[in-house]
Amino acid sequence: MSFTVAIVGRPNVGKSTLFNRLVGKKLALVDDTPGVTRDRRPGDARLMGLTFTIIDTAGLEEADAESLLGRMRAQTEAAIDEADLSLFVVDAKSGLTPVDTDLAEMLRRRGKPVVLVANKSEARGSDSGFYDAYTLGLGEPTPISAEHGQGMLDLRDAIVAAIGEDRAYPAKEDVAVTDVDIPQTEGEGSDEDEEPAYDETKPLRVAIVGRPNAGKSTLINRFLGEDRLLTGPEAGITRDSISVEWDWRGRTIKMFDTAGMRRKARVIEKLEKLSVADALRAIRFAETVVIVFDATIPFEKQDLQIVDLVLREGRAAVLAFNKWDMIEDRQAVLADLREKTDRLLPQARGIRAVPISGQTGWGLDKLMQSIIDTDRVWNKRISTARLNRWLETQQIQHPPPAVSGRRIKLKYMTQVKARPPAFMISCTRSDALPESYTRYLINGLRADFDMPSVPIRIHFRSPDNPFEGKKRRT
Repeated sequence: MSFTVAIVGRPNVGKSTLFNRLVGKKLALVDDTPGVTRDRRPGDARLMGLTFTIIDTAGLEEADAESLLGRMRAQTEAAIDEADLSLFVVDAKSGLTPVDTDLAEMLRRRGKPVVLVANKSEARGSDSGFYDAYTLGLGEPTPISAEHGQGMLDLRDAIVAAIGEDRAYPAKEDVAVTDVDIPQTEGEGSDEDEEPAYDETKPLRVAIVGRPNAGKSTLINRFLGEDRLLTGPEAGITRDSISVEWDWRGRTIKMFDTAGMRRKARVIEKLEKLSVADALRAIRFAETVVIVFDATIPFEKQDLQIVDLVLREGRAAVLAFNKWDMIEDRQAVLADLREKTDRLLPQARGIRAVPISGQTGWGLDKLMQSIIDTDRVWNKRISTARLNRWLETQQIQHPPPAVSGRRIKLKYMTQVKARPPAFMISCTRSDALPESYTRYLINGLRADFDMPSVPIRIHFRSPDNPFEGKKRRT
């Protein structure tokens, strides 16, 4: 991207709506409640041929630095300092307030380019608010409607005029084409039985989930080495699912911080429902999910439900017992946690569990290594030849049961999908195979092919009978 733009303004003027309009997706939560956005959220914006990085910020309000509003203001000021240009959004419908005047003065002191944006200009009676915006001394306001997409061309022109055409439209360098990799077509030099090696350089998407106040944002801040996400003693600070990128031993890691998920019966307010839905979407798009437990009160019912949800979604899961610095008798607590993990999570046999401290940074390297190891298993592919030899051995050791006096025969097995590992077995009378035998095969796959902790799915298919439905000749 050529430059960075921060959207700033007081609460409830339409900053997140404008952010969603510019990125072309409903990434930021939008609600009539003031102060929905708390963390700063980056995104890739496109505006009529103009491409840049956009940052959504919390509404600026005067507050004590130690309070939640004060910490939100610090996050917004950090975004302003990081950006090359600020879009100062005011509400043309409700008019200016003293807060707008104070914010305009703060932006002037920063000495960076500012584009004054009069949002909600499509509303009846917005003319007076639009003309009042001239009194801020930031130049001519640009009337837009972020909700309806009006005035986007004028906004593009104002951004170009403020940032300069050289930065707005950087010249593209000519790239000389040397070697071109020609992909192989199916059946041309490919081996379907080949087991591909794990790609250690591929970027990895990791979602951090858990109950409120488990320390998810603090954990990510410790990974990044900066106060990138808003934290504090209050429960439920995070609302949006915020993504951040960093490198770990040369590999790009994209982490998603999510809102704390309470029991469904307690989620009543619309805003919290939106936050939980955003967290669920982050789980579906992630590759590995870290479920953060509070080590002082672990294995609450909601913790177990979150783990079960992650596994049902087919994600690779890792448990992180946070706040380990608050535990006194660590050996006894660790032994108890291991016993409860095996007993309470039988569907996640072998799941990796790591004690950590997001506050001090203790155990974070071990947690990242567990994430990489789990992702390696999640992407594992086993050749068809090895699977069929294994299937034959399993049937010899424990033959499938006979149903109505007829033995079920497992004929052929292949891996049809990775992420999570899924297998197809061709057999007779697949509908009669009991669930217990499926669990026996899944446990055998975990043990014999070293596939702990990840969901394994087996599908059974019976071949079509060409004579079914035909009448017998007499």
